[in-house]
Amino acid sequence: MPSVSTLSPFHLALPVDDLAAARRFYGEVLGCPEGRSSERWIDFDLFGHQLVVHLVATSTPRDAGDNPVDGDHVPVPHFGVVLDWDAWEPFVARLREHGVEFVLEPRTRFEGLPGEQRTMFFRDPAGHALEFKSFLDPAQLFAR
Repeated sequence: MPSVSTLSPFHLALPVDDLAAARRFYGEVLGCPEGRSSERWIDFDLFGHQLVVHLVATSTPRDAGDNPVDGDHVPVPHFGVVLDWDAWEPFVARLREHGVEFVLEPRTRFEGLPGEQRTMFFRDPAGHALEFKSFLDPAQLFAR
């Protein structure tokens, strides 16, 4: 099993109903470089991972609900990236500059406990929930 430092990039394909809105959000707001594209899909470099948005007639994400985590109601399903500690605050500032509405405001979770982390949740224009987090000690990613 690979360690965190040797992880391979993941590939995730998401349905969207507005390709231009997805291009603005992932490209301009999140700052993800665009890769290949067509009239029906776009590849993005999501912090070294391959995210592909596919245009479909309806892209209503199926929310299964939420789960309580450290006093928050975390949307399920969700995906995101674990950022370097020093990159997290500038990324929060970038999101605020672009007027991103947070589902869960940026905060520190599990403060003083194993797995202490900074976290935030927001949605893309198609309604997919994203979580971006950071650990002061990356070795705590899977801490119990």
